Amino acid sequence: MMVLRKDQALADFEHPLQMLKACHERIEAQCEMLRRLASHLPDHGCDAQAQQAASNVMRYFDSAGRHHREDEEQDLFPCLVDSAKGQNAERVALLVRQLKQDHHEIEKAWLKLREALEVIAYGDSAPLDELEVSRFCGMYHAHMTAEDANLIPLAQLLLGVEALAAIGRNMAARRGISSP
Repeated sequence: MMVLRKDQALADFEHPLQMLKACHERIEAQCEMLRRLASHLPDHGCDAQAQQAASNVMRYFDSAGRHHREDEEQDLFPCLVDSAKGQNAERVALLVRQLKQDHHEIEKAWLKLREALEVIAYGDSAPLDELEVSRFCGMYHAHMTAEDANLIPLAQLLLGVEALAAIGRNMAARRGISSP
């Protein structure tokens, strides 16, 4: 079990919605590292610090970032759509479609950035376009803001204990962790 801060709820697989929100904070931190890397490269080139930053960002978005998207698309979204009734059904379906579209656009932007990051991580110079970095981070920020404002509250409203427990178990299994 992991506690992030005193003022924050538990974020573990028994609390999958809090886990998703905590992941948003880690994504923001990785975006900040990516921004710093883009501003670091023109003055310092592909030094050891740049190589490490590029490796860290790639590792995060290739693993935890991918798992986060899968948690939503494979577990949370379908569960929400299945749970929604009446007027909520249309609202949830629209929200899920938009968030999936966001995922697709963010993934395309990531793959473009990843090419440069891979070169940098191996110690070769590659341009890391600050506008592309800003676009990627801005898209992610807007997406996470929409999830925090809409998706998480809807999930809290619509999903019961059993559904949340199943989502948490699937999240843990996706990461190779056995859950209780």
